[in-house]
Amino acid sequence: MSLKPLLGNWYYPSILLFSIGISSVGSWVYFIALNLIVLNITGSAMAVSGLYIIRALSTVFTNFWSGSLIDRLNKKYLMIVLNAFQALLIACLFFSSSLGFIYCMVFMITMASSMYQPTSMTYITKLIPTERRKRFNSLRSLLDSGAFLTGPAIAGLMFTVGTPSMAIYLNALALALSALITLGMPNVEASAQLVGQSNRQSSLKLLKDDWKLVIGFSCKYSYIMIIYFLFSVMIVLMTATDSLEAAFATQELSLSEGEYGVLVSIAGAGIFIGSLANTIIVEKVPTSWLIGLGSMITSVGYVIFASSNTFLIASVGCFVLAFATAFANTGFYTFYQNNIPVDVMGRIGSLYGLVEAILIIMTTAIFGVFSELVSIRFIVVSGSLIMLLVATILFIYNIQPSKTKFYSTSP
Repeated sequence: MSLKPLLGNWYYPSILLFSIGISSVGSWVYFIALNLIVLNITGSAMAVSGLYIIRALSTVFTNFWSGSLIDRLNKKYLMIVLNAFQALLIACLFFSSSLGFIYCMVFMITMASSMYQPTSMTYITKLIPTERRKRFNSLRSLLDSGAFLTGPAIAGLMFTVGTPSMAIYLNALALALSALITLGMPNVEASAQLVGQSNRQSSLKLLKDDWKLVIGFSCKYSYIMIIYFLFSVMIVLMTATDSLEAAFATQELSLSEGEYGVLVSIAGAGIFIGSLANTIIVEKVPTSWLIGLGSMITSVGYVIFASSNTFLIASVGCFVLAFATAFANTGFYTFYQNNIPVDVMGRIGSLYGLVEAILIIMTTAIFGVFSELVSIRFIVVSGSLIMLLVATILFIYNIQPSKTKFYSTSP
């Protein structure tokens, strides 16, 4: 293959990946800096926990209706507006020291972020041809893992030479740059699709019709949505288990804060190495095996971590679970893009994201309560074993010979 056609095929995807990379690094800087700012203002760990609650509530509120809007608007321009809106709100945080104002800003920033995810997924699906989606998703996973490593490092450097507020401002600039880059991307839709065909309907009826559409699609294509739901349950269990990770490491394994920091670094290395390996072999591994086996190995890593009694075994578990996540995510994103119609992708992604967010809130709360009533180890082990069971069911569904058409890369 000559170099010129290859560069031509990957010109816009490369720009898009660059934009995603900038945004991902900025998000990590913002995430860490905001926690420190709230802690400095209040001196309360509970106030920092409030940020997580606000973000979760914002996601639930937004996903209830945003899909109806996303599918009816031009994706490119919506991405630009959402990035610019986030940049403006984050810049406002730079000048605030009121906890109430920060919470309000975080609520609106998370609203925009929650809308951006399904919007960008739809845009990517329209921009990237079917046969190149696995490669693109593997590279995106590599960028995300790089952001996981470089974001906190940049934040730490910013805190050394400046303040957390400066780091917040840096993220606003990153989002503004991402919006400018997106401005140069092609328009994958013929025109700005406004809610013209439905302007005579009430918003409530429109939402009701869209919910019926998603339910109808789910019933008609039950296999696709079973895979979607099982993978979402995996994410829910991973999030709930991760919420107890620090307490488990320090209380059950008796690790010092420094040792726990090393454990997190090992997980970061696992994510990066796994993402790198993923980009090398992704074209040789069927999408079904990426999802199924990737999820299985991830859950095995959690079981190893939950069953550990020493730093060494815990490190192995963290590395394994982080290593395999890249494969599972790449497989799932490719499956999702190839099987969900782009004209309803926003509504399906938002409504199922709503269910996932509610389950995360409920499961995390249940894990937290029972860790106090029973023990942290019992809950972490139980969560990991349930995760392994779900991953096994997902793997069985993935590798059924009769379902290979859902994993085909043919356009």
